[in-house]
Parts: sequence; C-alpha cells; structure tokens
Amino acid sequence: MLADVSSHASGPLLIAGSIATDHLMTFAGRFEDSLVVEQLSKLSVSFLVDDLEIRRGGVAPNISFGLAALGLSPVLVGAAGQDFADYRSWLERHGVVCDHVRISESRHTARFVCTTDSTMAQFASFYPGAMSEARLIELAPIVARVGEPAYVLIGADDPDGMLRHTEECRQRGYRFIADPSQQLAFGEGELIRALVDGAALLFTNEYESHLVEQKTGWDAAEILGRVEVQVTTLGAEGVRIRRREHDDLVVPAAAGVTAVEPTGVGDAFRAGFLAATTWGLGLERAAQVGCVLAAYVVETVGTQEYAFTAASFLGRLGDSYGAAAAAEVEPHLRPA
Repeated sequence: MLADVSSHASGPLLIAGSIATDHLMTFAGRFEDSLVVEQLSKLSVSFLVDDLEIRRGGVAPNISFGLAALGLSPVLVGAAGQDFADYRSWLERHGVVCDHVRISESRHTARFVCTTDSTMAQFASFYPGAMSEARLIELAPIVARVGEPAYVLIGADDPDGMLRHTEECRQRGYRFIADPSQQLAFGEGELIRALVDGAALLFTNEYESHLVEQKTGWDAAEILGRVEVQVTTLGAEGVRIRRREHDDLVVPAAAGVTAVEPTGVGDAFRAGFLAATTWGLGLERAAQVGCVLAAYVVETVGTQEYAFTAASFLGRLGDSYGAAAAAEVEPHLRPA
C-alpha cells in the first residue's frame, strides 16, 4: 500500500516556476467601435485607458507567498530581470527566500500586458523575457546551500527549464511535484510525459487533467501508475485526490466563499496543500488547508494581496471542516 506523501515531507521546499508582473489596464469604450474590418491588415490604433494596475504574479512567487503566509520559508527558484528589485523586497519581507533567483543581465522580468474594454474584450501580450533563462538554473548548488528538499515543485516556466529541473530531480533523487498548468496547452506529448513521469504529486485542474491524458496518450489508470498522488482541483466543487489502490478522496471547497477574482486561486491551493504535508498532516487535511487558503485569494483582487491571522484561518477551517481539523492544524500554523 502506498505511504502517505506527508511521511516523506521534511526539508525545505524549492518552488520553481515563472516570475512575472501583470500590467492591467481598462478602456471605458469598446474596441470594436475603433476597428474597421476591411482595414485590419493595416491596423494601427491606440486607446486612452482609465487606469493601470501593476500586480505581482508568476506561479512560483504566488505559491511561495502562500507558503510564507502560513509560516514556512520556501525557496524561490526562477529567473528575473534587473527590475526584480522591488518585487524581491516584497517577497522577502513576507518570508520568501529569494537568494537563488537568477538575475538576467540583458532581459526584463516576464511581463503580461492586457487592456480590457467595457465588453470584456481584451488586447494582451506576454513577454517571456528573463523567464527564458530558467533553463540555465541548476538545482544542485541551491540544494548544497539550503539542504535536501522535501519537494521540488516544478511549475509553468520556460519549457526547457522545466524539463531540465525535472530531469535533474530524477538523476539526483529529489522528490518532485509536476505542476505544468499553462504549459499543457502549448507542450507536445513528449514534453508532458517527461514532466509528469515519476512525480510524487501531479497538480492539475479538471480540464488540465484531461489535457494530460490527451497529450500523453496515457489513460487515467496509467497516469496513476506513473505518479504517486494525483491532485485535481474542481473549482467550486473542491478537490479530488487519487492514489493507486485507494478510493478517490473528494474534499469540498471551503464554506462561505464570496468570489471576486479567480486569478491565483490554484497557486494558493497548492501552497496550502504543501504546507500541510510539510507539517506531516494527511492528504485530506492538506486539501482542506489548501481550500481555505484558496478562499482568501478568490475573495481578493490580486494574487498576493491577502492576509489573515491564525485565529481567523483556524476559525474558517473549523467552520468548513469541523473542530477536529482546526485542532490538528493549530500547532503548526504560524502566519507571517
């Protein structure tokens, strides 16, 4: 029978993935009123926007921020530009270890620029920038300084960087977590198979779980034969956990959630789940902690703008999953 993953969780958490900023603008009118269909081949327009929001983002900082919010000291692994200084200061003030972020000498930090009009139509661009240098990062020198990791989470990033990290984990015996998320839409089967095979944990949402099957050519049973635990988020329905020789475990979402903005919710769930496994708690409790942390994010605009006290977190956990859940988590919870 497969051991609970929490029995392996000791040592630091290395969180590898994209580091980015989002520049979000709002146009009060409608793009379509400024477009001439017959002249789209000569398109040249500009829009006067009403506001600009610059949000901190990237899957690795989002997950790391959530772990730090629960009292852990995650190690951020990724590539950024010289313009990362302010973002770095923010993360370090909130407990994230940024000593091992690669700083590019020639590229800016990855940037998502998006303008949304009154009909919710969007013009958007993504500049990968320094993210492309993630392929140059070796994990062994980081491990030599911080210690043998409990897990290396490999999130969406430069595809060659993701592949290098995964292969190094296999070669050096680091337990790794596959979290390919956005790269599933663009990656081919060979890449996805290489990122998933042998993972201690596979994180996806429901749609992504089907993409993994479609692109790898593996059915659900074969995927379970290649990973120890598959964790699938189900939105408002909660989360499903699958293991070989076990019945599916479905944990409902946290109660009393008022959804405002979904961006970053999956990253927060992952942070809560990993925090609980690091504390030595079981899979059901880990999913519950993840769902409560995700609730804070979905109720907030911005992926790293939430905050809570130990009392409020435990109260919410107890309201959603019972007093026993809160009592088991309480000795471990040390909000930043």
